[in-house]
Amino acid sequence: MSQHDHDISTLNDLIATTIDSADGYAEAAKEARGSRFETLFNARAGERRNIANTLQREVGLLGGEAESSGTILASAERLFFNLKSVVTSHDEKMIVNEVESGEDHIKAKYEDAVRDRGLSTQVKALIEQAYQTVRAGHDEMRDIKHSMQG
Repeated sequence: MSQHDHDISTLNDLIATTIDSADGYAEAAKEARGSRFETLFNARAGERRNIANTLQREVGLLGGEAESSGTILASAERLFFNLKSVVTSHDEKMIVNEVESGEDHIKAKYEDAVRDRGLSTQVKALIEQAYQTVRAGHDEMRDIKHSMQG
């Protein structure tokens, strides 16, 4: 067992979740063509891909094999199937609700990792940096959702 196994495992879990998020945003952007959210969703997809790439590079530096795809969790699949059906209905409020639900999931995953005392200082700092971006994205979608409930 490598001294970096826990770091690599945690990073790979976050990579898979972050790829799920990027894919979800890309799907939402594709389905939201012409809406006011298309540009935002595309930007967020790119941002999440950049985070995943950064985490993947770190796994490589630690001597591990980086995750290259998302999860196969039922919750993630359900989220994206729900998103697809909601987006095709063209109800912006429902779209934002589904996207914000996905944001709750990724934010929780990063918060768990930030609290993990078993991570190396270097990996913890990298995760905390990525978490700032994830949290900002989450908060923006939360605020959009709340502004639409009025």
